[in-house]
Amino acid sequence: MKRVTGIGGIFFKSPDPKALGEWYRQHLGMDVEAWGGVTFEPAVPGEAGAGSTNWCPFKADTTYFAPSTAPFMINFRVADLHGLLAALREEGCNVVGEPQDSEFGKFGWVMDPDGNKLELWEPPAGQ
Repeated sequence: MKRVTGIGGIFFKSPDPKALGEWYRQHLGMDVEAWGGVTFEPAVPGEAGAGSTNWCPFKADTTYFAPSTAPFMINFRVADLHGLLAALREEGCNVVGEPQDSEFGKFGWVMDPDGNKLELWEPPAGQ
């Protein structure tokens, strides 16, 4: 019997869900639907933005989510990390730190209006 087969959703509280949804629509291009959320279809391998979905608990004292004080961080796949970070800066968003390249792809970070740190990940070519 199969049990867990993937991530079904990410749910969290916000003091103003509609305004936060609008920020995600405007700055990250997410198609926030009338019910208040977004449905992502599975990526096709080799297509821009394709990549795996990871689940990973961090130690309670990690500083990786800083400057956010939230006990979570959402990682979004993106097709052009450097282009998106430049657009976010131009739009006045709080881009934090410098982008990092690794064997796992390119990583960058932005804070949403509720103070949640978002990790933006461009998978390596071919993933």
